[in-house]
Amino acid sequence: MSTRARLTALFAALGALVVIAAVLTIVLRPMAVSAAAPSAFEVTAGLDDCGRGLGGDAATSTGGATGESGTAHVAGGDQTFTVTNTTVGGMEVYLQSVDSKRVYLDLESLGAGAHAAARITLGAGRYRFVCLAADTDPVRGPTVAVGTAPPGSRLTPGVVPVTRTDLIPVAKAYTDWVSSRLPALLAHVAAVAADAEEGDLPAAKRDWLTAHFTYETLGAAYDAFGELGDQLDGLPHRGLTGFHLVESQLWQGAPAPAVAVSARDLGSLVDRLQTQFADAQLDPGDIALRAHEIVEDAIQDTLTGATDAGSGTSLATVDAQLTGAGEALAPLATVLTGRYDRLADTQQALADARALVESYRSADGRWTPLDALDRPSRERVDAALSQAAELLAPVAAICDPRRDS
Repeated sequence: MSTRARLTALFAALGALVVIAAVLTIVLRPMAVSAAAPSAFEVTAGLDDCGRGLGGDAATSTGGATGESGTAHVAGGDQTFTVTNTTVGGMEVYLQSVDSKRVYLDLESLGAGAHAAARITLGAGRYRFVCLAADTDPVRGPTVAVGTAPPGSRLTPGVVPVTRTDLIPVAKAYTDWVSSRLPALLAHVAAVAADAEEGDLPAAKRDWLTAHFTYETLGAAYDAFGELGDQLDGLPHRGLTGFHLVESQLWQGAPAPAVAVSARDLGSLVDRLQTQFADAQLDPGDIALRAHEIVEDAIQDTLTGATDAGSGTSLATVDAQLTGAGEALAPLATVLTGRYDRLADTQQALADARALVESYRSADGRWTPLDALDRPSRERVDAALSQAAELLAPVAAICDPRRDS
């Protein structure tokens, strides 16, 4: 499934997008509607008629007029656009500020002959539609001068699109971080095997927890792990392998020699992973999406107990997943600054969720099992993770790479 397809599914679940398109302004902030009736425009999106109906043919619109210079002039404030793809293929359409290059409307995957309607509030400036068909250069529509919006209007915020070029340093920084953690992971797993070989199963449990925590922080790289990832940490109900096989043996009373064999096998998998990842190239567009998915997985799988193979340490796994989401978010800070006004809130939500989860670990390092949480505690944990996931969803949308227009 493509990154765009995953984003579509993501927002369908959240109910955060209109059906027709991924509209950045809806993701960023709800839009207030002013009392004045909106200007309405029928706009075409094609290779020869991009933006016609707003500037190129003012007579086909309501609320537009053409000045002496030939440039269309539109009143500021609420605007309603019905955009029609006049080509025989799919199309992406932006409404863009000519001067700042900020995008105020982004209609994705507009099919041949399809219509999409949207309503936004524009302030003074120069705007144009940009039509992006597959395998062709961007087509820019005529420039339209928009006047000052009525007093009290809540203007739609624009976002500077993120390109794959912007995200290449992010992917490199994150790849380097994951690479730096794999030797530590290998050492932690080796410690589990050594403990078991010495017959010290309490120590093996402690070292297993450390090793599993390290692995769970690497969530934004899981796609690059491929089948090895499933062997290392697949859901227990699909078969006990890797970490969960060792977990089951340790907490179900298996003899130390059996644990040692499984731990050595786990070490071999991690060694293969380290070799494989040395040649991995992470998709630059995936990091932000994975940051959100890590927390979603924590809610859907870990907090339901689906990832527990007997240790009762699901909250330790959640702690690691929140750490991993933060590590994925960290290299995106430069890209998000100036694009997402709730970046600091998102970072704080992850930190607060971690602090809450860690409050259920005792001084001796033991974690409270999920089934031992009382209802208020469980509700606080659920709410904290849901808040973090909600704030991370716009990060995924904003950093979904778009073509340079």
